Amino acid sequence: MGYVADRWHKTRPAPGDPECGEHKGLVASKAHGKGKRWQARYDDPNGREITSLHRTKTEAEKEITKQEAAKDSGAWIDPKAGQVTVAKYALDTWLPAQGIIDRSVTEYRGAIERYLIPEWGNRQIRSIKPSEAGAWQKLLVSKYKLSGAYPNRVARYVRSIFRLAVIDRVIPVSPFAGIKAPTLVEKATQPPDVAQVRQLIAAAYHDRWKAMIEFNALTGLRSGEIRGLRLDRIDFLRRTMLVDQQLVYEKSKGMYFDELKTGAGLRTLPLSKRAVDLLAAYVQKYPPRESGPGEGLVFVMADGRLIGESTLDYALKSTCKKAKTTARHWHELRHHYASVLIAGGENPKVVQKRLGHKDVMTTLRTYSHLFAEAEEQTRDVLDAAWAEPGETGSVEESPQQGGRIPESRRLQGALRQVSG
Repeated sequence: MGYVADRWHKTRPAPGDPECGEHKGLVASKAHGKGKRWQARYDDPNGREITSLHRTKTEAEKEITKQEAAKDSGAWIDPKAGQVTVAKYALDTWLPAQGIIDRSVTEYRGAIERYLIPEWGNRQIRSIKPSEAGAWQKLLVSKYKLSGAYPNRVARYVRSIFRLAVIDRVIPVSPFAGIKAPTLVEKATQPPDVAQVRQLIAAAYHDRWKAMIEFNALTGLRSGEIRGLRLDRIDFLRRTMLVDQQLVYEKSKGMYFDELKTGAGLRTLPLSKRAVDLLAAYVQKYPPRESGPGEGLVFVMADGRLIGESTLDYALKSTCKKAKTTARHWHELRHHYASVLIAGGENPKVVQKRLGHKDVMTTLRTYSHLFAEAEEQTRDVLDAAWAEPGETGSVEESPQQGGRIPESRRLQGALRQVSG
């Protein structure tokens, strides 16, 4: 149990010490008349003594009772812990606790230093109010001009800082509790269909780009993953591919091979026969280099140099121009792969696993409209299967033959076409 100490008077006066002129029967200490008189003292859960000053003895006693009750209930928080500044806690405690790779550390730190520290960096973390938390989120758009998904991403980082502070018992509750995060704005993806991908393959001006476009459409790899793909990651017999690294670029380091950003990115993909045959034919014609920076890689430049992200994007842009199709980004081939899986009836968890998304919510947010289309397709299939002869929707005219074919067969044919 804690106890209350009188700072203004000695607890063990020496013989002959004069009596305090203001308080009868007591001997004044050196602190007499300076600051608050009563000091509450108690041990924290780890046995370390905690003190606080109060104006009256009653206030000090109430503080001890409050803290002892908090210890008994497991809700105790060190009153002094919340004095740490937002910047210090974010950079020295929160950031090292994230367990992320170096490139992500740079990204997280950059966001904190650009958007949080200028506003709250020198403030004690316990001083931030909910009203200020809501106002800060609005600054991301009004002051810092962030748009799209970025306000939500930066807010997630900062909300995570205060959430960890609650878990660490630095503050009792996050100022963001009850404050809605910025709306996550994500554009609905409209990936190219199989016919459009075939156009791109036909228009590509080098075997390298033809193979990369088709293989990416069949596997959904990220740009860094396909550029960093090594032949020894392909199991041609089992028709699988291990995705465990990517080729990345940093201004200070240039291009280098790095681990994937999340554990979910590490995955083994099943390969279609088409993908295996494509790769086998390509490596037979262009065997991987046995030395140099592109050693063991499936795809490199003609002189063995690594393929940069900008080089790949330019190749696709030029291909789109030659094919006279809509300009596409490389990532849209990944979206194409996802759209084929969804159209084929794969459930969201399988799509998540194939794409290497961290959680299924990311998959659902990105492709929600495609899942909705797949749901409508399911309804059509069921309606067609259960329709009575002559009912609308049970069959449709075959324009080629002038006859009528079951709706379910038409849909099955469409799916076979989508799957290549």
